Amino acid sequence: MNDVPSLKLTYTTTAVGAALLHQPCEIAVEWSVDGTVWTEGPDSRFLRIKRRGDSSDSTGLFRFELPGFVWMLRKVVLHPGAVPLVDGKRAFLSATAGEILQTFIAEAKAPGREAVPGLNWDFNPDEDSAGHAWNKVINIYYQPGMDALTALQNLAEQGVCDFRMAGRTLQVFNPDTLNDDLAAGPAPVDLRYGRDIAEAPDDATLEDLASSVLLVGDHGLVKTFTNPAAAQPWGRWEQYVGAGGIADEGTATILAQSALERAGRERVQRTRGIVIPGARWLPLKDYQPGDRVLAPGDGGVLEPLRVRQVTLARTSTGVLGGSLVLNDRFLERDIRLARRTAGIVGGSTADGGSGAQPSPEAPEPRTPAAPTGLLVNPLPYIDEHGLPHGQVTVSWGAVTTDAGGVALTVGGYELFMRINQQGQPWFLVTSTPAGDTTATYSPLVSGESYAFKVRAVNVGKTGPFSSQVAVTIPDDDEAPPVPTAPQLSTRLGVVRVTWSGLGVGSAPMPPDFLHVRVWIQDPLAPGWSEIGVLGEAGAILVPGLSYGADRQFRFTARDRSGNESAPSASATIAAVQLVQGDAANESITTGALVANAVTTDKLAVGAVDAQHIKAGAVVADKLAAVLTLSTRVVAGSASGSRVELNSSGLAAFNGSGQQTASISAATGAVSIVGQLASGVTGARVVVNPAGAAAPEIRFIPGSGINQSRIYSDGSRFTGEATLIMESGTNQPGTAMCRLTHAAGFWQAAILNPSNGEQRGGAVSAVEGQASIGWTHPTQQDQLLVLDQAGTLHRGTWMYADDSGLIMISVTATKGATYYQVVLGYSFPTVPKVVFTAEQTTNMQLYSRSNGDLFFYDPAAGSPAPSRTFHIWAWR
Repeated sequence: MNDVPSLKLTYTTTAVGAALLHQPCEIAVEWSVDGTVWTEGPDSRFLRIKRRGDSSDSTGLFRFELPGFVWMLRKVVLHPGAVPLVDGKRAFLSATAGEILQTFIAEAKAPGREAVPGLNWDFNPDEDSAGHAWNKVINIYYQPGMDALTALQNLAEQGVCDFRMAGRTLQVFNPDTLNDDLAAGPAPVDLRYGRDIAEAPDDATLEDLASSVLLVGDHGLVKTFTNPAAAQPWGRWEQYVGAGGIADEGTATILAQSALERAGRERVQRTRGIVIPGARWLPLKDYQPGDRVLAPGDGGVLEPLRVRQVTLARTSTGVLGGSLVLNDRFLERDIRLARRTAGIVGGSTADGGSGAQPSPEAPEPRTPAAPTGLLVNPLPYIDEHGLPHGQVTVSWGAVTTDAGGVALTVGGYELFMRINQQGQPWFLVTSTPAGDTTATYSPLVSGESYAFKVRAVNVGKTGPFSSQVAVTIPDDDEAPPVPTAPQLSTRLGVVRVTWSGLGVGSAPMPPDFLHVRVWIQDPLAPGWSEIGVLGEAGAILVPGLSYGADRQFRFTARDRSGNESAPSASATIAAVQLVQGDAANESITTGALVANAVTTDKLAVGAVDAQHIKAGAVVADKLAAVLTLSTRVVAGSASGSRVELNSSGLAAFNGSGQQTASISAATGAVSIVGQLASGVTGARVVVNPAGAAAPEIRFIPGSGINQSRIYSDGSRFTGEATLIMESGTNQPGTAMCRLTHAAGFWQAAILNPSNGEQRGGAVSAVEGQASIGWTHPTQQDQLLVLDQAGTLHRGTWMYADDSGLIMISVTATKGATYYQVVLGYSFPTVPKVVFTAEQTTNMQLYSRSNGDLFFYDPAAGSPAPSRTFHIWAWR
């Protein structure tokens, strides 16, 4: 499956048609059930590439090794194309698998190259080989010279597609849609010992086992994740995961949990020798690589297994046989996890190179072009507390020119995000360096829709934003493993139903596991009823059953998102009598016992526990008024996820044993890790809400949409914790207010909620200066700036209606008698004026009008010198 098939054969030069094998040719493998009608199955066409023989061998025997026809793609290489390369690579942005592969093949077959004339394909950039629209797109960069087979296998490994050959035609499909589930339904393909299966060897290894992962990301992100349910035959084994480019804990959790799940158990490759004569189910005819069938698994029990490889061979005696390589659901999940990891850390990021064109010198920073090819891939994940969240991996095409199309090397990129609702503010999620066109972010709220956009930055000059892409964070839809079957026992008229705490095949329950539901039915009157739940390995007691009557029990597992597993195998038991004739109802009561008849010294240690006490048997009126706690009371796992009441107070712990909440018995102090909310719906206050970029306090009105918040930002000023308070937006969504408190900076400003830029009134103060006024990103600011040296005005003084102020500095020449200064404004009445000049002691303001000033200097002489007047006029 998703690989190059191969054929090995031997043929003598004396046999019929041997001459055909002395030249390049194609060989097809066909199957038939009657020797009359022959069928060539998928991946059954081969190329005679390699041959080996010995001329001294009198039998003329030659051996041939033939790869499948898909190997032909090795001879299709990518050319540079017409579009300029990015760091020496050819970019495929927002491209489907069909678009990428068709580009490789169609360009190779175009006039002038005419390569691989016999190779065909039946997909296109919009639809796969089944005629379905492609469900995944990718940003990827390929070096010219890469062959199409490498690209095809790379896309399959990343979970973008599956592929096969039909004769000479390449067929490519959406992932996980190519093959069939033949293990289910009324007539499943069941491969059984003695009929279809001859032998069943298993190759197992513990080499990759680990119960702890050290993950190291960017910006000081170092975290250790553990899997207590992992096999640990020699104690704790550790593993390292390097996550360059990852700085958020949600993405780190996904990568670490994926690594832990793949390393949590023994890896087993199941090979099953198949019988052809007399078999009910035949390979190629009844099942293909990739199909799921029923076959002997662990302990020989039939279970659904994926056919990963089919090998057919004829022995020296002419008997046809072969083998299958089968993957159980653990290995199949490993493949899915590996594909998911590849989608986060690989494939869509262009690495460094030297192919960029030199940028011309410019006197000031140029505006970068808008990025294209924005892709957002959302994933659900479960945090260390077992709660569902969302994560996104965002990628885009590299920007290589300015807005005018001239080559440019940008300094980096800025990714913005907001809740996908009109009027919601945009937030800067992260910044990446120039060579990094992929970013990750978490946690996000499952089921919520978010919009993303990105822009390039060049020496502080920001370019236009890309087009927006909106996604909805998917809910966790993976059900827990099917629980192991109930273990039943009966004593004293009570049935004990025990669960091992594991899933079928010793599978551990996932971090978001909630409980196992316990079901019962009368096999003579079918109909399952729930009778209780188990939060961990343990037992539930079922009293009051009819003696000697069979009852069936089974389990289902549920997680915190409401996903429920298929039912476990059932088990049947009948309750037995307490004693012959049994005790009459209520014959043993407290009145039938003498005082102190039952005391601690008469009870064995552990003789009375929760499993021996019927629900409601211990109530308040049977207890003393005050109970003194000398040890602890635990709800949950004794050492894992639990709530615990002990002599120090009340505490809660997550699955890693980390304390997340506590109430001190000594001081009454309360400490909580995680989200704290004053309510679930309506107007409420939420501290450290899920999905926030940093710890914050969020104030949510009744509608829950237009929210205000208070948070601390350590990235504004190095080594400082800046306190920020943000309002919601106004009704039309055009303005919001941000109040910023830093050690040497304070500001209150009106912002544009769509991009966070100042666009309105602002007041700010620093250690040596203060300002008040109006700012705008594209228009002239109007500010009063105050510092020790004085007051500075930036902007324009205006006059309107019947009040205002002008400031002018004018150099005037003397007319016949006077110096005339034209104000440039016509006041409703004569304005009041204060003036200074290069004046003599007898300079006089001779006359005034609504728009002019006249000055007289009798000592000006002839010719009179020019005078400079600095004038304030107001009304």
